[in-house]
Amino acid sequence: QVALVESGGGLVQTGGSLRLSCAASGRTFSATRIDWFLGWFRQAPGKEREFVAGINWITISTYYANSVKGRFSISRDNAKNTVFLQMNSLKPEDTAVYYCAARRGAATYVVASYSYWGQGTQVTVSS
Repeated sequence: QVALVESGGGLVQTGGSLRLSCAASGRTFSATRIDWFLGWFRQAPGKEREFVAGINWITISTYYANSVKGRFSISRDNAKNTVFLQMNSLKPEDTAVYYCAARRGAATYVVASYSYWGQGTQVTVSS
């Protein structure tokens, strides 16, 4: 069983930066000896939830949506069982609730494929 808790959201101006964290409770991902994949998603008001970035826990292979490539960076700390999303050069279009999600298996952009979700953290970028 996995429980995810996001933190680090807030209000920033255009061009600013934020660092989101997603801490997992329970058994660590590495200890399960399962190929876990961690993803960050976001959902703006009136829009569908969309994939932002993801990382394979074991291989540390990373994936990014085209809209955030070159600006966002995903990473993980195995000792702390935590995944991070460094967000730079933020734009008003990045305003959304950001969710951390986890699944067992290969990388995927599909929301329904993720079994575990955090409560979300609000990111607001002012213009």
